[in-house]
Amino acid sequence: MPRAVNKVAARRRRKKILKLTKGYFGARKNVYTVAKNTWEKGLTYAYRDRRNKKREFRKLWIQRINAGVRQYDMNYSQFIGKLNAKNVQINRKVLADLAMNHPDAFKAIVDSVK
Repeated sequence: MPRAVNKVAARRRRKKILKLTKGYFGARKNVYTVAKNTWEKGLTYAYRDRRNKKREFRKLWIQRINAGVRQYDMNYSQFIGKLNAKNVQINRKVLADLAMNHPDAFKAIVDSVK
């Protein structure tokens, strides 16, 4: 009796992984075991970096706000402290956008908390 090897399902499983690694360099795209390891490692990086992305954007917003308020003889820490004291509820993303693209509106916010 011939040995059953489940050829169809095994090939489908391998082709699925190789399709996901299309565009990778060298053996990472066409050697199944290497491609599988690379793909799994990529999923780990993706999970990690979805969290890191939030940190990086917050850092960027803080830098932009700090650069914006320094024109008005204040630093980031003082500005955020005064915003909280005046109970102004604007998040850092919006503040950074105003500082970059709408300097007049940002100046109005800075003047309101001074």
